Amino acid sequence: MKIPDAQYSIPELVDQYHASKPEKPRAHLGASQLGHACDRWLWLSFRWAVASKFEGRVLRMFRRGQNEEATIKEDLQAIGIQFKPGVAQERVDFGCHISGSIDDIAISGVPGAPQKKHVCEYKTHNKKSFEQVEDKGVERAKFDHFVQMQSYMHGTGIDRALYVAVCKDDDRLYTERVEYDKGVAENAIARGKRIALSDRMPEPLSADPSWYQCKWCPAHEFCHGDRLTKEVNCRTCAHSTATEDSKWICERHAGSEIPVEWQREGCGSHVLHPDMVPWQRKEAGDQWQTIYVINGKDVVNGEPGDGVYGSKELVANAAACAESDEGMIEFRKMFDARVVG
Repeated sequence: MKIPDAQYSIPELVDQYHASKPEKPRAHLGASQLGHACDRWLWLSFRWAVASKFEGRVLRMFRRGQNEEATIKEDLQAIGIQFKPGVAQERVDFGCHISGSIDDIAISGVPGAPQKKHVCEYKTHNKKSFEQVEDKGVERAKFDHFVQMQSYMHGTGIDRALYVAVCKDDDRLYTERVEYDKGVAENAIARGKRIALSDRMPEPLSADPSWYQCKWCPAHEFCHGDRLTKEVNCRTCAHSTATEDSKWICERHAGSEIPVEWQREGCGSHVLHPDMVPWQRKEAGDQWQTIYVINGKDVVNGEPGDGVYGSKELVANAAACAESDEGMIEFRKMFDARVVG
């Protein structure tokens, strides 16, 4: 007889555990992202303006893909492929905030070219995705994977890549040897650098909210809905700038470098980037403040002061900030109160 599930079943508890430990956004713009179709998504992602939120089951799927890499390598070694020691997840840095981690480098033994070195890329797929790659090849079916390999070949000086795909449904394997294309690699890296250094948000891939590449994008609500970031950190602040030497600097703090861990929290002088809000902007008397027109009312955002609203308050409830009266202003001042929802 089956034992009845407790109020919270084991699967639910496992998924809750994983959901409670989401990965922090990466500090760099990854080579795995350079083949993405939308400049705006890359910019928003790099600026931590839109957070991808995954349920526990999906995070476990990501973990499975990472764990599969060791198994794939074992199988390749079993058929005689030799690997460069200590390369797994080695960083390739292209400068200007662009970098990535290579799965492996085969130094010999790849069937068809046993003396050639190959950059190795390992991917897991569901049945539908796997069969698309099997039918069309990686360049046509998974252009982002193709660009990722091109970038790694460019960064290592190796002119071949070995793509290994595993079908999670039935454990089928698909392999493809890919030749280096200098133009594809250089264009992708240059595009990434341009996006990383841009102070202004690029145009969207499509203005149509039903466009297939937009429908399931984490930025769909932002681009086709309220146009308001929900994230308050240094990268969503108008005072911060990404620099060519892969740093972030803060104009509010005398152009000083902002360590990555500090970037995640921001400070009390945060001003929401004007491209990340739907409101008209006006200049304020203080260079560390700005005025946003919300529901017809001027709302001051930035350096703390009487009647100034912090970015977290505007993100929590912009309408309440706009409708505040003298009583609310005094209440905030007396009790150091803040709008939280």
